[in-house]
Amino acid sequence: MAADPATETVTTDQLVAWFRAFAVEIEAHNEELTALDSAIGDGDHGTNMRRGCRAVLAVLDADAPEDVAGFGRAIAMRLISAVGGASGPLYGSFFLAFGTTGGKVGELTGEQLAAAWRAGLDAVISRGKAQLGDKTMLDAMIPAVEALETGVRQGSITEAFAAAVTAADEGVKATIPLQARKGRASYLGERSIGHQDPGATSTALLFRTAADVLGP
Repeated sequence: MAADPATETVTTDQLVAWFRAFAVEIEAHNEELTALDSAIGDGDHGTNMRRGCRAVLAVLDADAPEDVAGFGRAIAMRLISAVGGASGPLYGSFFLAFGTTGGKVGELTGEQLAAAWRAGLDAVISRGKAQLGDKTMLDAMIPAVEALETGVRQGSITEAFAAAVTAADEGVKATIPLQARKGRASYLGERSIGHQDPGATSTALLFRTAADVLGP
């Protein structure tokens, strides 16, 4: 029998642990992300994300957030100020909306967690003015959030995140044959075809670490 998502919760401490895990993965995949971005962008996605994550960790080490709103705000402010290019504002917008929607509470149910992810996604869409198929981080984030929402309605947080990871990974692969219509990669026109999008790749890491930390 599937678990009732309303009886499961994710705490602020777990959310912090999730970002820490994400930062570790960004460190590990720094060169991969940079190589992907070198093919169709400015070649700095890995470097920028690593710098931003390190800046966030310094803030979290100095002053642990007390609630979900504080978690999102602390991360957003540091990412926006420390990460160059489009990644800082986009990821910053995601976390700020995530925290604002989560609210000044110490834990979230599965449905509240999915709502926070949806708010983050909507913020990225609003900020970047992109849509599915534009060869951006949204090609991983949109299907993953949809899978997460469906999952928490039908089963446990664990099952929901497993589905979200699968959807994100499939979204990353789907960017390869696409022609970029947004961002620096769009300047290449047809030459952007055949390359995996770096933003979608780092987004998949965001979901993968969430599954590892929030959904075991």
